[in-house]
Amino acid sequence: MTDADPADRTSPPDGLSRATAAKRLLEDGPNLLSPPHKRTLWHILADLIREPMLQLLLAAGAIYLLLGDRGEALMLLAFVLLSVIISVSQEQRTERVLEALRDLTSPRALVIRDGQTERIAGRELVRGDLLLLAEGDRVGADALLLQANDLQCDESLLSGESLPVDKQAVEAGHPADEQNLVFAGSLVVGGQARAQVTATGPRSEIGKIGKSLLEIAAPPTPLNLQTRHLMRIFSVLGLSLSAALVLIYGLTRGDWLAGLLAGITLAMSMLPQEFLLILTVFMAMGAWRLSRQRVLSRRSATIETLGSATVLCTDKTGTLTANKMAVAALSVPLAEAGGLRQWAMEQGQALPTEFHALLEFAVLASERDPFDPMERALVELGQAQLPATALHPAWRMLHEYALSPALPAMTHVWRAEAAEPVVAIKGAVETVLALCRLSGAASQALTQQAEAMAARGLRVLAVAKARWPAPAGAAGAAWPADPSGFAFELLGLCAFADPLRPEVPAAIAECRAAGLRVLMVTGDHPATAMAIAAQAGLVNSEAALTGPEMAALSAAELGREVQTRHVFARIRPEQKLALVEALKAQGEVVAMTGDGVNDAPSLKAAHIGIAMGGRGSDVAREAASLVLLDDNFGAIVQAVRLGRRIFDNLRKAMAFVLAVHVPIAGLSLLPLLLGWPLMLSPVHIAFLELLIDPVCSLVFEAEPEEADVMARPPRDPAAPLFSRGVLGWSLLQGVLVLAVVGGWFYALLAQGIAAELARALTFVALVASNVALILANRSFAGPLLKAWLRPNRMLGWVLAATALLLALVLGLAPLRAVFRFELPPAELLAAALAIGVAVLLLLEGLKRLLLPSSQRAPGSIV
Repeated sequence: MTDADPADRTSPPDGLSRATAAKRLLEDGPNLLSPPHKRTLWHILADLIREPMLQLLLAAGAIYLLLGDRGEALMLLAFVLLSVIISVSQEQRTERVLEALRDLTSPRALVIRDGQTERIAGRELVRGDLLLLAEGDRVGADALLLQANDLQCDESLLSGESLPVDKQAVEAGHPADEQNLVFAGSLVVGGQARAQVTATGPRSEIGKIGKSLLEIAAPPTPLNLQTRHLMRIFSVLGLSLSAALVLIYGLTRGDWLAGLLAGITLAMSMLPQEFLLILTVFMAMGAWRLSRQRVLSRRSATIETLGSATVLCTDKTGTLTANKMAVAALSVPLAEAGGLRQWAMEQGQALPTEFHALLEFAVLASERDPFDPMERALVELGQAQLPATALHPAWRMLHEYALSPALPAMTHVWRAEAAEPVVAIKGAVETVLALCRLSGAASQALTQQAEAMAARGLRVLAVAKARWPAPAGAAGAAWPADPSGFAFELLGLCAFADPLRPEVPAAIAECRAAGLRVLMVTGDHPATAMAIAAQAGLVNSEAALTGPEMAALSAAELGREVQTRHVFARIRPEQKLALVEALKAQGEVVAMTGDGVNDAPSLKAAHIGIAMGGRGSDVAREAASLVLLDDNFGAIVQAVRLGRRIFDNLRKAMAFVLAVHVPIAGLSLLPLLLGWPLMLSPVHIAFLELLIDPVCSLVFEAEPEEADVMARPPRDPAAPLFSRGVLGWSLLQGVLVLAVVGGWFYALLAQGIAAELARALTFVALVASNVALILANRSFAGPLLKAWLRPNRMLGWVLAATALLLALVLGLAPLRAVFRFELPPAELLAAALAIGVAVLLLLEGLKRLLLPSSQRAPGSIV
């Protein structure tokens, strides 16, 4: 396929200016088929009205009005308003986080603006933008092809046709047809192109066709299902007991309105409506915290899985290494068979003339405007060391054989000034040597030379040239089906240095301590892979398993190999899928990195697919569940660390919510059963909910990680969030608080203290005990003082607000009347607060009694 005239007919060759692009974005709007659905204030309020807790508060307020108690009714209304304000602020905060994440995860597009190549969000594409396309890209907008090299697009989204469509650049002076256009939503499956955007958003072809614009609702995650199941159980239990209480109260005491009020109080105390709030906030904030580590989560279920990963399969180039390639050495064959003369790159040293042909054809086998780091290094060295004529700016590419798993080499056919087209190839040493048809001795000697360089951690490519005896540019010229049809002549070897990222050895050591095996899976030479593995600190007692060796293994044999091997070299993309399946068959939870089109199946098959955001294809990013914006291995380890922290804190929050509802429900029910004065009414529970909601959704979410978060094995992914340990520990805490606070209430009444004073003192003890539950559940590892001193600004704000509200309720006579309190004397108030301290000490003692210090961790208790 030939290049068209590259002149842009409607915009300058260096693309739009940023000012013009911004103006057109305002005129045409963002490049979106439909605006994302945003939850407005009215949507949030409508959802809140449907919340059972809010409905119960409103019902209780109505009953108080019927009973003529306007003070309690107004107080409940005030709590409703305060609850709405808190809920709306939490919802809006979550929406802002999700909106920021939507912007980060928007499909990206590579464009030229002001003469510079930059990657922008797909929503920012405008008419006239110069769009650069490569294999694996999702086309962001309808565009006219100005240049195209062997371009093929999958347009099945538009046409339903499953076969790729060949595309060509428009010829100067000729009208464009569909073959000269690429369409939004189509996928580049081969070749490269430069195109000018002609239509965006609803004006594109896919917008006109009117494909479904609504996102398919994602299925609920396992945690979501578990949470809903538990909520259903507690809701049915709470409502059943409440209905029974109303009947018993009404039948035995004859006061049906008071019975209904008591039933509402019990229902409010037992409804764990915080569970779904916790899950929503934790998942949204978890995704936001991951994005601050330069890791994007595309699926909430991934955050649940991160802490369970047992095996991490990582690429080498750009993930373990810095992906900053530099030509380290060039080698050319000498006249005697097998001999090589080497030139090592040194600052300011001129390239000897005998190496010019090697570098010239290495550049010809690269893209004109390269993105690959090795090609960039070759082009930069060529521009610095070769004469301008050796760069052949007037030559035009006639044909391209892309890199493929079957033939890991890049081949370009150029139209030269001479009569015959010139062919340049660079690629894997063994592949190029085989195409040059060298003698066995010469091939073996060159292979040994390449392995010696690879053993030093260098990446080695071989370069060769050929000519094609066909009229240059002849119409209908038939090219060979693959590069083996050319008679290549070896020119030499190019060695590249790509240093290990400095943070990698420490990150791998951290993975080892966390029980997370790290496997290197690379297409590089085995010697290069082993050298980098040694530098990185990968434990491996055996040599690398190569792609050809892996292909000869049965599924059972591969299953045995993956248990002991840590380095896999010369692996083809489709073999990554076999690796993932073999590891999964061993019961491992697999995280796999990838960046190419052919990596998509393995990324999708892995429990955690990790795509490269910088050098990865759109197809890989769409198949993955995580995207690394910096392609950095350290970010993966940080993501695992954060995933474990999120799950730890989620369990702490759930344990707290379950525990805190036990004494509230008990103190609502026991006085009715035992004939005591009522302890709690809806207004008291509304006050307590103002403490519980922010604590469970904000305070525990902001908790720092445990000291041993990366020093314990991965959690079992099959283990439920609400295991017997969770339920047992939570109920034990709740029963303890109920026994202590209930006993305090009984003791006060037994001493003849008035019901209003006893109620006030017991309520203070209950609030103090709830604070004790917060502190006890902050950490299950280490001493109490250490846990208390861990920074958490949100906890400080919540405790200060709680203390202020409690002081107002006790100190202001109108509020005391609504709560039916009497102002307690200082010594009894101090005793009530001491109840909270006693509960805290008892809880700490229980932790030390139930578990030895070596096992005291969130995963152990809960």
